[in-house]
Amino acid sequence: MKVKSDSLSFSTGGFNDMKDLTGDVSQKLSDQGLKNGIVTLFVLGSTGGLTTIEYESGLVKDFSEFMEKVIPSSVSYHHDARWGDGNGFSHVRASLVGPSLTVPFSNGTLNLGTWQQIVFVDFDNRSRSRTILLQFLGE
Repeated sequence: MKVKSDSLSFSTGGFNDMKDLTGDVSQKLSDQGLKNGIVTLFVLGSTGGLTTIEYESGLVKDFSEFMEKVIPSSVSYHHDARWGDGNGFSHVRASLVGPSLTVPFSNGTLNLGTWQQIVFVDFDNRSRSRTILLQFLGE
């Protein structure tokens, strides 16, 4: 077994901006030369999350609207009172979705369903530069 690390960096627009990372993670896997194992992705930061979804415009909009209903950006959060940055909702959303995701791979290919993509969601209230750490464990 080998452990190899890498990262992805990109910019986001905030407010549930969703980025499909599947192609980038597949390319990083190919670069590592591993055939079978797992890759763990981890968000550096507390206002973004990782999950899988069918990445199509209708579902991306549904996801954003759901987050607004469940964790609205228009209400006051204790975090906002303490820090004055207005992004308390962002932290709560990110905590709900989570900062990491593990995906198995076989024969050098990510094991994802036909309509399943790896996505990062930026829950913050402004644009940001983001970094995702990748750690591959395999052979």
